[in-house]
Amino acid sequence: MEGSASAWALPHLANMGSNRATITTATEFDTAFSRAFFDPDEQQAAERKITSLAQTTTTAAYATEFRTLLMSLDWNDAALRAQFYKGLHWHVKQQLAQKETQPQDLEELIAAAIRIDNVRRELEISQPPRENRPKPAAAATTSRANTGTPRIDSDRLKADPNYVSEAERQRRRNEKLCIKCGKAGHRFAECRTGWKGPDKGKETAKVAEAEPEKDIEFVCLSNLRTSPLLTINLITKDQAAIPTLIDSGASTNFISPSTVERLRLPTITLDQPRTVTMLDGSNPQTGKIWKKTRVEFTYDNRTMTHEFLISPIGNHSAILGIKWLEQETPKIDWLSRTLSFPIPTPETAHIAQEEEADDDPLKDIPEQYHPFAKVFGEEEFNKLPPHRSYDIKIELTEEGPLNSPLYSMTDAESVTLKQWLEDELKAGKIRPSKSPISSPVMFVPKKDGSRRLVVDYRKLNSRSKKNVYPLPRPDDLMSKLRGAKIFTKLDLRWGYNNVRVKEGDEWKTAFRTKRPGAFQAMMNEVFQDLLDVSVIIYLDDILIFSRNPEDHESHVKEVLQRLTDMQLFCKGSKCEFHQTTVKYLGIIVSDKGFSLDKLKIQAVQEWPTPTTVKQVQSFLGFANFVRRFVANFSQIARPLHNLVKREVKWQWTDKEEDAFRKLQRAIINAPVIVHTDPSRPYFLETDASGAALGSVLSQRQEDGRLHPIGYLSESFKGAEQNYDTHDKELLAIIRSFEHWRIYLEGTILPITVFTDHCNLEYWKESRTFNRHHARWHLLLAGFHFQIMYRPGKQSTKPDALSRRADHLDIPPADQSMLPKSVFANVSLILPEKEIQARIEKSLDQDESLSEILEHLRNESTAPASVKRAFKDYEMEAGLLFYQGRILVPNAGKLREDLLRIFHDSPMAGHPGRQRTLELLSRAYYWPGI
Repeated sequence: MEGSASAWALPHLANMGSNRATITTATEFDTAFSRAFFDPDEQQAAERKITSLAQTTTTAAYATEFRTLLMSLDWNDAALRAQFYKGLHWHVKQQLAQKETQPQDLEELIAAAIRIDNVRRELEISQPPRENRPKPAAAATTSRANTGTPRIDSDRLKADPNYVSEAERQRRRNEKLCIKCGKAGHRFAECRTGWKGPDKGKETAKVAEAEPEKDIEFVCLSNLRTSPLLTINLITKDQAAIPTLIDSGASTNFISPSTVERLRLPTITLDQPRTVTMLDGSNPQTGKIWKKTRVEFTYDNRTMTHEFLISPIGNHSAILGIKWLEQETPKIDWLSRTLSFPIPTPETAHIAQEEEADDDPLKDIPEQYHPFAKVFGEEEFNKLPPHRSYDIKIELTEEGPLNSPLYSMTDAESVTLKQWLEDELKAGKIRPSKSPISSPVMFVPKKDGSRRLVVDYRKLNSRSKKNVYPLPRPDDLMSKLRGAKIFTKLDLRWGYNNVRVKEGDEWKTAFRTKRPGAFQAMMNEVFQDLLDVSVIIYLDDILIFSRNPEDHESHVKEVLQRLTDMQLFCKGSKCEFHQTTVKYLGIIVSDKGFSLDKLKIQAVQEWPTPTTVKQVQSFLGFANFVRRFVANFSQIARPLHNLVKREVKWQWTDKEEDAFRKLQRAIINAPVIVHTDPSRPYFLETDASGAALGSVLSQRQEDGRLHPIGYLSESFKGAEQNYDTHDKELLAIIRSFEHWRIYLEGTILPITVFTDHCNLEYWKESRTFNRHHARWHLLLAGFHFQIMYRPGKQSTKPDALSRRADHLDIPPADQSMLPKSVFANVSLILPEKEIQARIEKSLDQDESLSEILEHLRNESTAPASVKRAFKDYEMEAGLLFYQGRILVPNAGKLREDLLRIFHDSPMAGHPGRQRTLELLSRAYYWPGI
C-alpha cells in the first residue's frame, strides 16, 4: 500500500495487539478499509460506465476495459454478451453478423471480435492508398453491388481435380474418412496424398475465358479446423525469428503485415493485385493482395532468399507454400513434425571440386580449334602442373610456431573430405606429409548449395615475404580494347594454382598456396609480345580481341598454342569464342563500348533499404565497383560514407534514404561507356562543390553527339577542403588530367575543357602567385588543351549530367571579359613589379598584420587553435598571401597606387570602377576591397 491508504493502515497495524487497538482482527480491518476507501455505490457506478462504454480504438483495448468493469457486476453471461456486442465498432458488428456460427459465450464473442478487428487493421496496412487502387470494370462493379458478395466461378471450381463437393465432404466426415483422399486410418492433416494436377486436355475455352489463373495466388489449408502440419522458425539476417507454417496447400509464400512492420522489411507494389481463395472456393475476409517483400533467412544452416506476398494470415507470422517446398526440397519427418535438409553424403553430394569435369570437353569448342584438344582435355589437367621458373618460394620472415588448431567438421564433411583426399592423392596433386607446419582446412558454402574445401593459410601468409608483383588495373586493361570488333574469352582451370611451390618449400604448405602476384607474373611473361596487342589478362581470365575479324582465328590459335606449351588448361564449357559482346571482369564489353551487366543492375534495383552499418558497407562495396559509370559518385554517396564512420551513431534519415535511392537510380540508368578514339577531339567537363569534385570525359560519335568515355568523382582530402572556389575548380581539372592521362597526354587535337568558373578561362596566361599554381602549371604543360567558360545555366555540369549516352555539348556564349592579351599584359607591367617590392618592405608597418606575421614566423610551435584561425595566410617570396592573393598592407599610398596602375594602364583599356576592382582583386587583397 502507498499514499493515503498507507497513511490510514499503518497506525492501525502498529496498534494491533495493544490496549489502544480499535481493530483487533483481519475481518474488522477489511471491513474498515472498505468503508474508508471503496465506493459504497460501486455496482451502480460500474453499471453506468459499462452501459455507456463504446469501442473507440482497438477491440482488444475495448475488451480489456469491459472486463475490468464486469468484475463489479453480477450480470449473467447473456446480458454481458449483449452489452459487449452493443459497444463494438460497426465494422466488427458487420463481420460478426456474417458468421455462420455465432459465439456461444462472452469469451468466444470477445475472441472472435478481436480476430476480426486484427484482420481488418492488417488489411488496411497491406493495401495501398485508395487513390492508387485500380478501378474495377463497370460491369464487375454493378454485379458486386447487386449481390453483396464476391462472385465464385463454380464451373472452374468443379473442374479442379482436387474439388470435393460439400455433400461428399460431409459423408467423409460422418464415416471418419480423410476429407482429402477419402481413405480411412488418418486425418486430413496427416494425409500424404499429393494434390492432383489439372487435366490440360479437359480445359475448355470457357474456363480459359474465366477470371485469370494468375489472379488466384493463394490456396491454403491453414483455414481448415485442423492442427497445423508443421511450424518452423526462420532466422533473418538481423537474427530475428519468424514463426512460419509449412503449408503444401498454399500456392506460394505469404507473410503477415504485422511481421513486415515489425522487421521493417522493404515492400514492393505488385503490378496486378492477387486474390486470396481457399480450397473449398470460399473467399475469406482478406480482400486482394497488393504488395510483396523479399526476405533472406536461414534455416538448418542453409541461407535462402524468397519472395512473400503480404497478406493477413491469421495467427501465423508467415507461410511457406508448395512453391518453396518444390524449390528447396526439404526432408520432413511426419512423426516428429520436423523439417531438415538432407546432409550431404558421398552418394548424394560432394564437396565442390576445384574444377568439375565436362562430359564432352570439345562440345562448345569451334571445330577449327579441335587440334588444341589437349588444352580442353581432362587427362592432362588431372596431373600436377610441372615445375617452372615461376615456382613460388616461401620465405619466412621470422621464427615462431605456424601451426593452427583444426576446425570441427560434421560426420558428412569428414566422410567427403576423406574421399577427396583419396582422389587428390591418386592424381598426385598432394602427398602425405610429416611437416612441423600445418594449416587447417574448412568448408565454405557456394551459391549452388555445395561446399568448397579451402585451406586457411592466413598464419603462413602473415609470416612470409609477399610477392609484390602488381596486378593490372581493370580500367587500364579495358582501355586497350578500343577498336576491337570481335572477342574470345578463355577460362583457365585451377586459376593461379597452376603455379607450383618451389622444390624444398613444400613442407611449409598443407595443400596449395595461392599467390596471385606470382601467377600474374607468369602469365605476363608467357604472353609478353601479345599483351595489349591482341590479348589482355587478369589472373586466370584471358580475353583475346581483334580489330579485324579476319585476324581473330589466328590470334586465338596463337594463344592456345602457348597454353599447350606451358601445360595450362581451359574449361571449354566456360569459354566463349568469336563473340561481338562478352562479359569480362564483371563488365559487358562490345565494339560499342562498356556497359553494366543486367544481373548487376537487377541486384541494385532489388537491393533492400539498409538497416545496419554492415548492410550500408555491403552496398557501398558493390556500388564502388561500378562507380566509373556514375557521374559525381562521391557527392551522391557522401551521406552513406559518413554513416559508416566509427564515430558516427547509426541514424537512417531522409538524407541517407535520398542518397541511397539516387545511387540506385544512377546505377540502374548507367550509360554505355564508349571506346576512346585518338583521331577525335576530347571534351572534358568539370565541377567542384564544397566537399567533392566530379568530371566527365566525352567524345563526339557518328551521331554528332557527345558520349561519355568515363566519369571521375573524388572527395576533397585534408587541406584541399580549405581551398577557395577558384582553386577547387582548378584542382578538378588537374585531377581529371591525371586520371585520364593515358588518353589525354600528347593529343594532336586540343582538348576542350568546359568550366562555369569564368576566371579559369585565362588561367594559362595568368601570373603564378602560390606554390600550388606553380606545380599545376608544370603538370598541365604536357597537355594540349583550352579552357572555355560556360555559364552554369547553360552547363550540364557533371553532377547534373544525363545518365543517358546522348550528352549534348552547348557552345560557349560570348563573354563580357577582358581579352587574353589584356589579362596577360596587365600582370606583367613594370610598375606592378615595383609596387610588389614596396609591399614586401611595408608589411611590418601595418600593425594589424603583426600577429599574423608573428604566427607565420613561428608556425611550428603555434597551438592548434591559432593555426586554424590563420589557416588562410601564407608567406612566399617575402610576400604575405591571403587565400592565394597578395595581401596589401595599410601603409602609405600602396593601395591607391595599385588602383591607379590597374585603371590608368593603356593596355587595360581604361576600365570603369567595377572592372578595375575586378581586375585588381584577382591578384591582390585587403579588407574591404
